[in-house]
Amino acid sequence: MVMTSQEIRRKFIGYFKSRGHKEIPSASLLPEHDPTALFTAAGMHPLVPYLMGENHPAGKRLCNIQKCLRTDDIDEVGDRTHNTFFEMLGYWSLGDYWKKESIKMSWEFFTEIMGLDPRKISVTVFKGDKNIPGDSESAEIWEKEIGLPKNKIYFLPMKENFWGPVGQTGPCGPCTEIFYETDLPKCGEKCNPSCGCGKYIEIGNNVFMEYEKKLKVHKAENRKVIKSKIGEDQELYEYEYVALKQKNVDVGLGFERLVMVKQGKSNVFGTDLFQPIIDRIKSLEIENSGLSEEQKNKSEKIIADHLRAASFVMGDDRGVGPSNVDQGYVVRKLIRRAIRYGRILGISGIFTFKVAEVVIENYKSAYPELERNKDFIVEQLVKEEEKFGETLKRGLKEFENLKSKIENLASKTISGMEAFNLYQTYGFPIEMIRELAEENGLKVDEEEFEKEFGKHRELSRTASGGKFKGGLADAKEETVKLHTAAHLLLESLRRVLGDHIYQKGSNITAERLRFDFSHPKKLTDGEKQKIEDLVNEQIRKKLPVNCEEMNLEEAKKLGATGVFESKYGEKVKVYTIGEGDNVFSREICGGPHVQNTSELGEFKIKKEQSSSAGVRRIKAILR
Repeated sequence: MVMTSQEIRRKFIGYFKSRGHKEIPSASLLPEHDPTALFTAAGMHPLVPYLMGENHPAGKRLCNIQKCLRTDDIDEVGDRTHNTFFEMLGYWSLGDYWKKESIKMSWEFFTEIMGLDPRKISVTVFKGDKNIPGDSESAEIWEKEIGLPKNKIYFLPMKENFWGPVGQTGPCGPCTEIFYETDLPKCGEKCNPSCGCGKYIEIGNNVFMEYEKKLKVHKAENRKVIKSKIGEDQELYEYEYVALKQKNVDVGLGFERLVMVKQGKSNVFGTDLFQPIIDRIKSLEIENSGLSEEQKNKSEKIIADHLRAASFVMGDDRGVGPSNVDQGYVVRKLIRRAIRYGRILGISGIFTFKVAEVVIENYKSAYPELERNKDFIVEQLVKEEEKFGETLKRGLKEFENLKSKIENLASKTISGMEAFNLYQTYGFPIEMIRELAEENGLKVDEEEFEKEFGKHRELSRTASGGKFKGGLADAKEETVKLHTAAHLLLESLRRVLGDHIYQKGSNITAERLRFDFSHPKKLTDGEKQKIEDLVNEQIRKKLPVNCEEMNLEEAKKLGATGVFESKYGEKVKVYTIGEGDNVFSREICGGPHVQNTSELGEFKIKKEQSSSAGVRRIKAILR
C-alpha cells in the first residue's frame, strides 16, 4: 500500500513512542555551541553530550525526525538517492536496551509497520579487524532471532561497518546496516550491498556505541614516524579502543529513501516530497529548450534539491542568508547553482522564490518555522538572484574576451583552466560553457577541466571534513567557561539594551565567544562598556550556577528564557546563575556550565559588528 510522506512520519513516531521512546523536537540545522561543524549532519549530532553520559531530560529512550544537511556529495545530487538537505528518522537508547532489542524494533518497523517485503532485505555487519573483534552478536541476532537467511548477511570491514568517532578520539562502535533491493539487475555474481551498483539501497543503520577510541601515550623514542604525502615528517600515534561504561544505541533511517521505497519510485525525486517542487520548476521552464530529457531531468532535480536545502537553512529559527563565510557561503553556493541550472532550462526572470514558496507549502505542517520565516526566505532569494544576475553578465563578457583571444589560435579550444575559471569565478557550469563554445565554433578541453574540477572538489571535501573534525562534544574547560559567559552576556544585553534582545546564534571555541543577537543598530562605546562591566560584576560576585530539570511550563513560570522554544521537549534543563534575591540569569540550556562565576576570570568584548539585517555580533574572550 502506498503511503504519503506524512503518514510515514506519523507511523514512525507512533511506533517508537509505543515502544517507550519519548519524542524530542528536531534541533536547529545550525549547531549551537559547536564550532567544529557548519550544519547538523546527523540525528545524533545534537545528542552527543547525552551519548557521552549526561542525563537527558526526556529519559533513556528517545526518537525524532531531525533536519540534516551535508554538502560533501553536492556533485552527486541529481542521481537516485543523494540530497544536500535530508531528514533522518532516529531512535536512541542511552544506556538502556542493546543490540537484540534495537535490531528487532528496526525489523518490525520496516516489515510490519511499513509493510516492506522481508525477502528484499539484506544486512551488513562488522567483520572485525586486528583491534576489535567482529560483531558476531548482531549476525547471530539477524539469523536466529529474526530468521534472516545467511546469504542475506554480509560481513564488511571497518570502513563500511564501524561508526566514528567523529574526531580522532571519542565514542564509536560497530554498526549493522539495512538494505532494500531495488528492481535494478545485479551487477554480477559478487553483487552485494557494498558494491555501489544501485541494486541495494541503504534504508537504516543501527550503531552500537560500545567503545571509546583513546590515544595511547608513548615515550617519544617509541613513536613511529612516517613520511606524509606533502613530504613532512609527522608522528603516527597509536590508538586503543576501550569499552564504554554507558553503551548506547544510535539508529538512523533515511526518510527520503524510505519514502522512495514505500511509494514505489525509482528515485527520491519522484516522491511526494519533491514532485510538487519539480512540477513548479517545469511550469517555469521553456518547453523547447533544446535539451535532452536526461539534461532537463538532472537540472530540475538539482534546482529542487538546492532550493529546498537553502530554504531550510534560511527558514530555520536560527537561519542565515547568503554570504561569503561559513553557513552563508553554502547557502549562496546552493542558490547560485540552482540559478545556473535554471538558466540552462531557459527560465527567465527572478524565479527562485517561486520554487521556495512550494517548498514552504509542502513542509510547513512538519516544520512551521518555514512559514514563520517565509518573508526572510523570499527576500534573501530575490536579493541573491538580482546580485548573481550581474555576475552572470560579467561572466558572459569574460567569455567574449576569451572567444576573441581563442579565435586567433589554430586549436580553437578553450583550455581546461580557462573553463574552470569561468566555472569558479562566474558560476558557469561546464554544460553552459560547452553550449557557448559550440555556438561560437569553439571546443572545450573537458579532460583538463575535469582534472581541475577534481582538485577543487577534493579540497572542498577536505575543508568540509576539517570543519567537522575535532569532536562534537567540545567540553574543554575554556569552552565550558565561555558557554557560561554567554548566559551572562545575553542577560547583560537585555538589561542594557532592552527586552527586544534575543539570541540569534553562537559559536564557541576554547579561545573565544562569538554571539549573535537581535538589535537594529550598532552599539555605542558606552553601551559596550556597560555590558562588559555588568558581566564582570556578576563574575566578581562569585554567583553559584545551578541546574534543575523541569517541564517547559514550569520553566516559563519561573521566568526562564529559551533561545528557540520550538526545539525543546516536555522536560528541559534550566540553568540559574545566582540564588535567592540575587538571581541574575535563568535560561533553558543543555549545558555544560561552570559551578560558580568566579571560575570565569575577566570578560572582555573584542569586537561588535553587523552579522546580517537586524542582527549584531559580539566577539569576546575571557582572560
